[in-house]
Amino acid sequence: MFGRLLLLFVLTPLIELWLLMLVSKHLGVATTIWLVLVTGFVGASLARRQGLQTWLSIQRETQQGKMPAASMVDAMMIFVAGVLLITPGMMTDVVGFSLLVPPVRAFLRNRFRDSFKVQAAASVQGFGAGFPGPVPGASDIHQAKPLADDVIDVEYHRHAED
Repeated sequence: MFGRLLLLFVLTPLIELWLLMLVSKHLGVATTIWLVLVTGFVGASLARRQGLQTWLSIQRETQQGKMPAASMVDAMMIFVAGVLLITPGMMTDVVGFSLLVPPVRAFLRNRFRDSFKVQAAASVQGFGAGFPGPVPGASDIHQAKPLADDVIDVEYHRHAED
């Protein structure tokens, strides 16, 4: 994971610098600087507006007693879009603007959800297979044994403290 992050933080600025030099070679330095400034201001404005709409949606869903999970994920993606859009560069602008498009966010939200489901299922199955008897160090759990490959039987007793 650290290697991927290091690669991301080293390669991204280098690619951005190369793209900016390439664009300035064709459009000129002044036009390239203007383009970077305009995309930063427009992107920040769009992210702010969509972020406010999402915040109001979160409040409305919460007042109705609903869990605003989709809106929370949207808010996170809009925040990331805003950060990417105020970062100078062409590649980050493309990714940032794409995160401001609601169908793109819906697609990514579904992908994240599906990926999370797979990871959660793998974690639960790994837990059940690894503990055929009592869980070491857990005094409140008296029995934890798998009944089948996908079922874990657990008894939990809370003891009153004197």
